[in-house]
Amino acid sequence: MRPLSEQTILITGATSGLGRHVAAELARQGAHVLAHGRDLDRLAALREELDVDTVRADLADLRQVERLAEEITQRHERLDVLVNNAGVGFGADESRREESADGIELRFAVNYLAGYHLTRKLLPLLAAPARIVNVASAGQHEIDFADPLLRRRYSGTRAYGQSKLAQVMFTIDLAEELHGAGVTVNALHPATYMDTTMVRQAGITPLNSVGDGAEATLRLITDPDLGAVTGHFFNGLRPAHPHRQAEDPVARQRLRELSDRLIAEALSSAG
Repeated sequence: MRPLSEQTILITGATSGLGRHVAAELARQGAHVLAHGRDLDRLAALREELDVDTVRADLADLRQVERLAEEITQRHERLDVLVNNAGVGFGADESRREESADGIELRFAVNYLAGYHLTRKLLPLLAAPARIVNVASAGQHEIDFADPLLRRRYSGTRAYGQSKLAQVMFTIDLAEELHGAGVTVNALHPATYMDTTMVRQAGITPLNSVGDGAEATLRLITDPDLGAVTGHFFNGLRPAHPHRQAEDPVARQRLRELSDRLIAEALSSAG
């Protein structure tokens, strides 16, 4: 990897929690940070406090994901690191099913599908050596391809777990696709129940600090010893085994086909 002072790093979901902490540390070390968020006031405060560039999009709308990718492509010649961190938690009401602007189950849309589409659109900018880091979770739930958007048997925990497993499946898939290209792709569970708004809103007592999760995330972004490591899932600082479905190539293909279909339908309906 090039020195951090020469790197451009995009972090989604950077206005609070883990994303903000990681953005602050990378900016402190001299990286050119592109901090994504959806709230204009929070982005303005972030620019003033951290001296970073900001980009705005609501990742619950695939048209805005598309526009975000186009804006970044127009403004930058290359990216060194993409951190897909933005996410929606499992919520305080387990039974309340929500949908994105495109009619897709909200957690699947934001936690997984937005990052999937954004990554694929930005691949031409990720010139070797480059890294993609997907902030997933150890809380993974098998995807039911007969009802992947959970229209019949919904729970917030299950929706969250499916979206996080989908991230890991995409990580393995993309790492295989990019083998030999000098672009690594890894996913991680940064820390369990960090002290974030997402955790507190779910009524859960935090067990770890945001700093704990940031340490593990920054390691995947910056550690020179991980320059050739790709297609792996980490639990904190340690390699770990994801849910068995992530290692099933047929399931990953089905997920890829589902993802491409949902994106195509959403963008075509937008005119």
